[in-house]
Amino acid sequence: MAIIHKATLSPSKLELIADYLPKQPWFIQEGAPELIGAYRFDDPAGEVGLETHIVAAGERIYQVPLSYRGFELAGAEEWLIGTMDHSVLGKRFVYDACADPIYVKALTAAILTGQKEAEQFVDGEPEPRPSTVTVKGSGTLDVGVPALSASAPVSGSGVTIIDAGELRLKVARVVDVAADSSSNTAAAPELHGELTLNGTWAGLESPVELAAVIRD
Repeated sequence: MAIIHKATLSPSKLELIADYLPKQPWFIQEGAPELIGAYRFDDPAGEVGLETHIVAAGERIYQVPLSYRGFELAGAEEWLIGTMDHSVLGKRFVYDACADPIYVKALTAAILTGQKEAEQFVDGEPEPRPSTVTVKGSGTLDVGVPALSASAPVSGSGVTIIDAGELRLKVARVVDVAADSSSNTAAAPELHGELTLNGTWAGLESPVELAAVIRD
């Protein structure tokens, strides 16, 4: 589960994302980014926050995975999105999560074992807060996740590829919602994965592919 603190953030998550998106090769500026929703994975050690945002800008839908750390991630300066002041946790370093090994492991586990997003509990409240985006992996593996040795992510054509040793991950940056009849979203890449992470949120008629595992 993920613990959500009642806190003030400066800058806000949307402010960080709005500054980050125009610098990415897969983003097309068509309007101010707006948050559709988000989902979280759990760090078993409780040190790293893992939150993926679904963002609309113009006719396109983007997926922005972020990791929140209380310390700098060694060797990941290129993927540092910025820092924020968290009124409860203090200074937080915010990274493109595709470069964070904790996220890579959590995403892989969700896809291979059929996990869902983490339950979110607001600090001090007994009942979980509903997730604005729900996800589920298509795998059924019950013997754990293979050892991973994630390399630097490579982005292009709307997809980020992470070489993780025995397998590769594909993370959709431009989300293909073309199957949903209510959307005009411009063409997004197909992931063509053996196993996938599928997600849905308010307004979608059917789940969409958000990430995939490719076995080498």
